[in-house]
Amino acid sequence: MKNIAVLILAFSCCVCQVAAHENYDNVHQCSGSTGCFDTLSLTSISQTLGAMGEKVANMAEKMTLLESKLVNSEREVLELRSLTAGKPQVAFSAALTESDGKHIGPFTTDTPLKYKKVFSNTGNGYNPSTGIFTAPVNGTYFFRFSMFKSVSPTSNSVVCLMKNDEWLASVWDTSGTDSTDMGSNAAVIALQVGDSVFVELQATRVVYESNLYFNTFTGFLLFTA
Repeated sequence: MKNIAVLILAFSCCVCQVAAHENYDNVHQCSGSTGCFDTLSLTSISQTLGAMGEKVANMAEKMTLLESKLVNSEREVLELRSLTAGKPQVAFSAALTESDGKHIGPFTTDTPLKYKKVFSNTGNGYNPSTGIFTAPVNGTYFFRFSMFKSVSPTSNSVVCLMKNDEWLASVWDTSGTDSTDMGSNAAVIALQVGDSVFVELQATRVVYESNLYFNTFTGFLLFTA
């Protein structure tokens, strides 16, 4: 707006200078006639004001157009916000147990691990009683899990990320002499409503947990399908 005002002022000054020169010439042509001078001055001023009015009208039209575009932009922002606000929010993170150090397993069959220390569970897709996440909406999800093992009595840890009955990813540590070891893995997968995702401890294997929460299971929705 300041730039527009400056342009109008500059334009007005130029027009007034031109009008002044024209008036000076006309005064010489009509010297000795006061009526002629007044008539010419009024005519010149009228023409100048008319030109300025036309310029102002054009600028006002442009400003109206800009205001209209601004209103449309604000409306689009509100629409985008409403879409974002309506997006399903699904996220969870949990750890195995709050015990002060113990082995979980071995079991005679492959067994889902129950991550009972829940840090977050937005959307309530994760069930700490079963250790299973059930997809509440169709979409693409990210999952990550970690495994901690101790060599006491031996190094014997295998956990797998499962989608329904499908083996997706795993972490192994079944040999070595380290006193402790840790690993993690992750996957991005498409899920349909009702699909299950969980971390499974393989039969005859063990993991070690403590109140430091070494073993975690995390997942969240990236975007809906």
